[in-house]
Amino acid sequence: MLHSRLRALPRRLTNQPFPYNPSISSPDRNADAEDVDDESAEDLFSSSLSTLFPDDAPQFHGDPGQHLLYSSPRYGDITIMIPSYPGQFQDRNQKIADGTEVNEVDEARKLFAHILWSSGMVVADGLERAHDSDAGMWKVKGETVLELGAGAALPSIIAALAGASSITITDHPSSPALGPSGAVSFNVAQNLRFPPTTSKSSIEIVPHGWGKLSSDPWAVSRKGSYTRIIAADCYWMPSQHENLARTMKWFLAPEGHVWAVAGFHTGREIVAGFFATAVEMGLEIEEIYERDLISSAEGKEVRREWVEVREGEGPENRTRWCVVALLRHAS
Repeated sequence: MLHSRLRALPRRLTNQPFPYNPSISSPDRNADAEDVDDESAEDLFSSSLSTLFPDDAPQFHGDPGQHLLYSSPRYGDITIMIPSYPGQFQDRNQKIADGTEVNEVDEARKLFAHILWSSGMVVADGLERAHDSDAGMWKVKGETVLELGAGAALPSIIAALAGASSITITDHPSSPALGPSGAVSFNVAQNLRFPPTTSKSSIEIVPHGWGKLSSDPWAVSRKGSYTRIIAADCYWMPSQHENLARTMKWFLAPEGHVWAVAGFHTGREIVAGFFATAVEMGLEIEEIYERDLISSAEGKEVRREWVEVREGEGPENRTRWCVVALLRHAS
């Protein structure tokens, strides 16, 4: 069960801002009893929801600024900081006085970077299992990787640990995940030692807005450069579907692939709409299926056929499923 890999770190350790600091020591994988006892009843209850209510699997995890411990079966414990809102740990009175706080927070919320999406965990799980014979679509060793709408960037962290030759982590320029004290910098520094000294992967963090391509010198320099593109739960805004598909096509290498993964929290129709747009714009679907976020069979994921409309499906029974697609340039 994917969700059982996550637990919240003690709140007394996570209610304070963590600035970017490459010298931060690794998390203690044998945390002392005091830390374990400090977990709140709320955290323990939250981590058990998917067991208590199996048809109501959480689509996202964490609170702004919170730290989660992701237990990777292959790479051990990974500390993930959830992005904070702008000014979350600053003087709110000053922001209210100058009228900037409400706009900044509203814009940050629209990006939904301040949570860890279950779809990102699906990508991470695929990359972790890529050594298995049935996980060929997830092989990342030696590949050049771009993550779009990264948020906390868990898939990028796992891609680096799995041996990708280079990783570019991007999010919208307004994203609270970016910046020298943002969650992405912290997560890279905490888990990969940025600049990397023990990893062979080169890593960069770049602000990027979808669709801004020929006018962006960085985008021009990277056109067709990435053999793997990660886009996990980037599809809830139909107005951005064309920009997102155009961005995928722009950066995707001729023989490259896009991992497109999404939950159905905004409805199946919106996700299906993105795939239709992507095909119209010159991408094709090489493989697509639905994955159960809760159940497994003999240690393997449970899948079913992808359909654009599923009879009898409602909010109460669709959240435990997500769609996983492998896209490429149309032949």
